Amino acid sequence: MAPLHLSFFSTFTLSALGLAFHRAHLISALLCLESMMLSMYIALSTWPIENQTTLSALMPVLMLSFSACEAGTGLATLVASTRTHGSDHLHNLNLLQC
Repeated sequence: MAPLHLSFFSTFTLSALGLAFHRAHLISALLCLESMMLSMYIALSTWPIENQTTLSALMPVLMLSFSACEAGTGLATLVASTRTHGSDHLHNLNLLQC
């Protein structure tokens, strides 16, 4: 595996592990999701350069727009949950609690 691919894979894996283990606050989960999307964006941006193809050059722009929508939705959820529940703890967002 090339060192560039190894760094993208390790960045994505560390972000996924951070999302799995640091689930106390919503903001930490959002930061882990954003770092996962950033590593995928950089990997998709370098892929057409390595393969010398122009067919997939639009894919990173499409993924970046979805990432911006995800970040906006996540921040809106963060603000709404902080206003209604008083904190951004993920255990407060459980709908099964009375």
